[in-house]
Amino acid sequence: MPKARVIATDLQFPEGPVVMPDGSVVLVEIRRKTLTRVYPDGRKDIVAEVPGGPNGAALGPDGKIYICNNGGFSWTPSRIGIIPGAPAAHEYIGGSIQRIDLQSGKIETLFTHCGEHPLKGPNDLVFDRHGGLWFSDLGKRRARDLDVGAFYYIKPGFEEIVEGHHGMMPANGIGLSPDEKTVYVAETPTARLWAFTVTAGEVKPSEVIYRGERGKPICGLGGYQMFDSLAVEAGGNVCVATLISGNISVIAPDGKLVEQIPTGDSVTTNIAFGGEGLKTAYITLSGKGELVAMDWPRGGLPLNFLNK
Repeated sequence: MPKARVIATDLQFPEGPVVMPDGSVVLVEIRRKTLTRVYPDGRKDIVAEVPGGPNGAALGPDGKIYICNNGGFSWTPSRIGIIPGAPAAHEYIGGSIQRIDLQSGKIETLFTHCGEHPLKGPNDLVFDRHGGLWFSDLGKRRARDLDVGAFYYIKPGFEEIVEGHHGMMPANGIGLSPDEKTVYVAETPTARLWAFTVTAGEVKPSEVIYRGERGKPICGLGGYQMFDSLAVEAGGNVCVATLISGNISVIAPDGKLVEQIPTGDSVTTNIAFGGEGLKTAYITLSGKGELVAMDWPRGGLPLNFLNK
């Protein structure tokens, strides 16, 4: 494991790191229900208190932070820390896509449905170069059943939302290839990475493999491992936070597992790139409640509206 530098501790299930130009990191604390700004010296400022379950985060073209709100979890003690569980009815407020002003902390709810279908548990998100927003929906897990997942596209201008694909088991991390012709979506329980060919915000039809798939599974891990959120390197590799085994799995566009970099936390939930040449990886260790940074062997892909 490359030497990790602990930036902040005592975070309550951190996720969705966004590395800002000033070196601070804006992230969500799902259990605390906040959008939080972490500075390089470890100082933390609460930007906004967010009811429900703030999950993924991204900087938009207007300089505001866009978040996936999963609607809320209950929390279950385990040997690896306090982890999300199925919410009781009174804890779940419904899923949404929201926008937060970094200066005032004002929260706007932008979407709660796609057509007649409610968003169940929005999870991760990424902007394309046109200002459109791809996001995944994990669904919700209940005591004896769970939703299938999906991912969606909000068209530039934020007037219309369309479905990319529904029926994943379920959908977590999401990212774009450097040429933005491929959307990558990670399935959590299967530890499977899917690739979908897209153009102009639409998923192109593909040969159905078994039961209605519109994409191609390019990688699946063996053993008891699960996928969480992801980031993409400049060269096209997809870096997926991997639960249980506690590492970052680096997967080439052709599906080859390049390497797994251990993090020391079974609840490793997300990764983002920053620093000189985007060669510093910022990783959320949600079991430990830490944000750490480590030198990365390759540069990250610049994000639209953030690194350009």
